[in-house]
This record gives sequence, structure tokens and C-alpha cells, in this order.
Amino acid sequence: MFPDVRRDFPLLTRTVRNGKPLVYLDSGATSQKPHAVLNAEADFYQFHNGAVARGAHLLAEEATDAFETARSEVAAFIGAPADELVWTPGATQALNLVANGFAAASDGLGGLEARRFALGEGDEIVVTEAEHHANLIPWQQLAARTGATLRWIGLGDDGTLRYEELESVITERTRIVAFTHVSNVTGVVTDVAAIVARARSVGAITVLDACQSVPHLPVSVANLGVDFAAFSAHKMLGPTGVGALWGRKDLLDALPPSIYGGSAIKIVTMEETTWLDAPQRFEPGTQPVAQAVGMAAAARYLGGLGMDAVAAHEAHLAAILREGVSEIPGVRLIGPVSAPLGVLGIAAVAVDGVHPHDVGQVLDDRGIAVRVGHHCAQPLHRRLGLTGSTRASGHVYTSEDDVRAFLEVLATVPSFFGVTV
Repeated sequence: MFPDVRRDFPLLTRTVRNGKPLVYLDSGATSQKPHAVLNAEADFYQFHNGAVARGAHLLAEEATDAFETARSEVAAFIGAPADELVWTPGATQALNLVANGFAAASDGLGGLEARRFALGEGDEIVVTEAEHHANLIPWQQLAARTGATLRWIGLGDDGTLRYEELESVITERTRIVAFTHVSNVTGVVTDVAAIVARARSVGAITVLDACQSVPHLPVSVANLGVDFAAFSAHKMLGPTGVGALWGRKDLLDALPPSIYGGSAIKIVTMEETTWLDAPQRFEPGTQPVAQAVGMAAAARYLGGLGMDAVAAHEAHLAAILREGVSEIPGVRLIGPVSAPLGVLGIAAVAVDGVHPHDVGQVLDDRGIAVRVGHHCAQPLHRRLGLTGSTRASGHVYTSEDDVRAFLEVLATVPSFFGVTV
């Protein structure tokens, strides 16, 4: 039996519209924070706040130690060594860091070791039609900047990837394959092994959007076999304003930085600058030390629950949620009820004849918080003939009662708007 952890999350004790208890089902957008994370951040600011790697006094030493200890803990959470984890302001910036590194190399920066990243006409970048905009737009812009061609693996009518296109889309011209581990709309877990195998066969570099997987599934980047992976703290019970890029050390050391400033350099003269090795070469400026400490606390909290147990809990909720939605007349579940490699506790729905925002308002009036819109995945919605959807998404604090409350109210929406089903 998965423990009831709701008491660990102070925000979940509040009431919302008309004094109703909060049913929080918007964790796919951002998760709530347990006391362990809030206390870790507060403790750093109250007792250890100092500038990282910039002073010889005790507070600077303590801050630097906290920062690097947090790096080690977050790296270990995904099965990686500390020197392969780069702190970023979030996953979006992590993905842009990689794309901009390719762009810098294509502009001739980074020296001989960076030439492996240089792109030009005739090269191809592959994404999927299921991508969050953060893992689509950077590659669009990289293609436009370098003259490379952007291609994509399409979706079937059920919203799942057409793996039969791997051979034809990923070719000898492919240099980069960027894809999501779990769709933030359908909740379907991607067959990473199949995509990585095809990418490796043509020598392409793989970039994984792990934002929806690291908070909910056991993740080992070594076992996945990808070259880069990005994830954010705020979806894994941690603070906003911090995330991480994992990358193979040899690739990180060769990738040119694209944001410049202090603390990332070896030597600066008026004529030129040389960079530190990774990960520090990508971390100029003042670091989000308290946020990194909070992210490490979130990793410890999830680790204490056990990621296998977390995954099992959410798989149980996913079955109730997705099967329940599929049984409501006039309501369409975006994506399949189940999938070969599993689905997360996410259900994006479209109600016949009712705008997603109106669906969300009905739920909000009953105290149920969900996401409405296109969820930064317009191409996926467009492929399925939709402009948007209403998405419920859970986390470790989500209960069967939360899911059933959502299903109960959702079932009333068509009649509420006078839609005949």
C-alpha cells in the first residue's frame, strides 16, 4: 500500500472556490512541494547563504559544499556521476543549451573538438510530432540557422508514435534525434530503446526530454542509452527556477558554451577566453544555490518513497483515471487507455461541443484544478483535429478519491452545457 503523503504538502490543506477542499490535478504543469523541500530551501537561506566558488570565508565554503552536494544527489537520482550534471534555470533552458551549442559549433566556435556538432545543408534533425514546444522550437531554430532540415516521426490516429517510420525518417543524414520520454498530453511512455538503437545505427546524437518521466518513473540515463537528457525540479516536487541537463562527459566537454560570464572560465585576456571543463563551463553567473538544494531535497524525498513504488502507485491511478474517462459518453480521451510500455496518471480529454476552458471552469468551480489549452503541444493537438484539451495529471499525493471526484464532475459537463450524447 502506497503511503498517504498528502500531509507532507502544506498547500494541499487549503480550500479554494466557495470553501471547497482542493483537488489538485495539475501536476503535469507543476507539482506541489513537501515540507522537506520548503525546509531545505529556508535552511540554506537562513544559515548558509553565500556565493558559490567566489570566497574564502565560511559561508562561501558552506554554500559551495551545499551546491556541489546537491549536484551529486540529483545526478545519483538519475544514475549519473556528478560531473555529467549541469545546473540550468529549467528544462527549457537545458534543451536550448544543447541546441545553441550545436549552433555555436556550426558557426566555427569551440575549436577542433566541437566540429562533431557542426551542422550544415544536407544534415537533418529529427523530432516527433508529440513534442512539447520546448523540445521542438530550439531544433526548428537550429535548422533555420544552419541550413539543416527538420524532419519528424508522425503520430497515428490514437496519438501514439508511428515507430514504423523510424527507418525512413532517421537516415544517414540524421545528426540529432530529440524526443520525449513521456508525452505530456497522452501520458504514453516512449520506446526509448527503439529510437536510440536506430539513432545509433546512423551515428546521430540523442536528446531526451525527461520532464514527465524523472518525477514519476525509475530513470537511469545509463540504461536508457541517450546522449543528453533534460528535466526540471518543479515537476518533481522541487522549486521553480532550477533544472538540469545531463550529458555524456565527452560530449559536454566538447560542446561549446553559448552563455558567457564569470565562474565558467579558466583564463580571460582582452583577446580571448578559455573555458573550464563541464559542467562548470555551462554555469556562468550567480547560481540558483537554494533552488539546487531544494531540488536535491525533492530527489531524496522521492527516493525515500522508492521510485518503483511511485511508478506502481501512479500506474494504479492511471488505470482508474483513463478507463473512467473512456467510459463517459461525449468525452474523448486523447491517446490510448493503455500502452505497451505504460502510461502515466495523465488524462487529456476533449468534450464534444464544449471548449476546454469551459470544461476547466466547471471543474474549478468544484475545487478541481486541471490544465486547459494545448499544453505547449500544438502539433499533437492539430494532428488529432483539436485546438486544445483539458488535462488532469497526478503525482505522489494524488488519491483515488481525487481521481473519482474528477471523473464524477467531468461526467456532468456535457449535460451542463446542454450537449446531447
